[in-house]
Amino acid sequence: MKNINHKTMNPMRKLFIISMLAFIGLSVNAQTAYITNYGDNTISVINVSTNTVIDTIQVGIHPTGISVSSDGSKAFVSNDGATTVSVISTATNTVSAKITVGNTPGGISVSPDGSELYVVNILSDSVSVINTSTNIVSAKIKVGNYPEGIAVSPNGNTVYVVNYNDNTVNVINTATNTVSDTIKVGVGPYGISVSPNGSNVYVTNSADSTVNIISTANNTVTDTIKVGAYPLAVSVSPNGSKIYVSNTNDSTVSVINSATKNVAATIKVGAGPEGISVSPDGNKVYVANYNDNTVSVINATTNTVSDTISVGVGPDAFGNFISTYPIITGIVPQSIVSAHIEVFPNPVTEEIQVISNQYSVNSVEIYNMLGEKIYSLPITDNRSPITINCSSFAKGVYFITLTTEEGKAVKKFVKE
Repeated sequence: MKNINHKTMNPMRKLFIISMLAFIGLSVNAQTAYITNYGDNTISVINVSTNTVIDTIQVGIHPTGISVSSDGSKAFVSNDGATTVSVISTATNTVSAKITVGNTPGGISVSPDGSELYVVNILSDSVSVINTSTNIVSAKIKVGNYPEGIAVSPNGNTVYVVNYNDNTVNVINTATNTVSDTIKVGVGPYGISVSPNGSNVYVTNSADSTVNIISTANNTVTDTIKVGAYPLAVSVSPNGSKIYVSNTNDSTVSVINSATKNVAATIKVGAGPEGISVSPDGNKVYVANYNDNTVSVINATTNTVSDTISVGVGPDAFGNFISTYPIITGIVPQSIVSAHIEVFPNPVTEEIQVISNQYSVNSVEIYNMLGEKIYSLPITDNRSPITINCSSFAKGVYFITLTTEEGKAVKKFVKE
């Protein structure tokens, strides 16, 4: 039985016995989705192009949350029945490491640069911070009562943690690993996601069937939106225009227009939807349906279910943990090539300097989160630092690609 002890502590949770979470994560480089199956201790690996299961990975007891690194090379899985995190190498779809964390790990989120992993320990009221290079827990942060969802800001400076029993969100400063602020939200907050430009945080409140919008400028709730019954997970489209919410008790997905802050559509999906995640191109939405062991694929243009995929037992859900690496022809993860890129300052407000310390640079290109090229420059003095004026760029996450004598290399940066 799934975390029955903490459910009996809170009577509202008896409304729906499947409330603990897992997650859908998308590895963009291989175009695969990794789905935790709580009931049979596995991960179903889905080819996103064909919507077929191509592999099954055995992990720990009751896999719950999953977070894929931004370069798509690793997937991190919280096993709430084993107090561990499994590290999956996506190149081979095998578990490469197991990390012991706190009691009942749930929500999990990797930093944008992939260096730190943040894991909620539900029954320990804490967050474990893991160094992904060493797979060692480097810090433990005390948070509110019964933490559930967790999300890292696009610039990596802030972590947001949802506390179900406190009806709060803790704001963690990643430089000091301390709670810097606490925000009051709705009843039974559960899932959380940050907008691509970092300006808003979206929180699902399961017990009052609402979504709160938090402004990160002053850490205050600016809007409350009514959605379906018992909303759990939330995911934002790559361009920030749509917010998708899984409503577990009425088996629907609410589509919120971020500009108007209204529910633009309600989509019927499988039974007991929990995990929800948007594909990196924004064209498809994947929803894990706990009660019928399926994943619904939503066409984001028509707001209709275009496919249904059978997976393992109890595909679970928590938050919006998705690789932010865009689909761009010719761009490869930085880890695939040996050229080393430095970008500074990062985040940037006006100008950045870019340099490859190991190889000659022939050209530089910058892409936005939608995979659209917004900047291109041939390099004549290929050993000098490259200065780029970013003042006209909109706030958000970008990818800079250098063509070197050894191939292509990529670096992510944030415009504030």
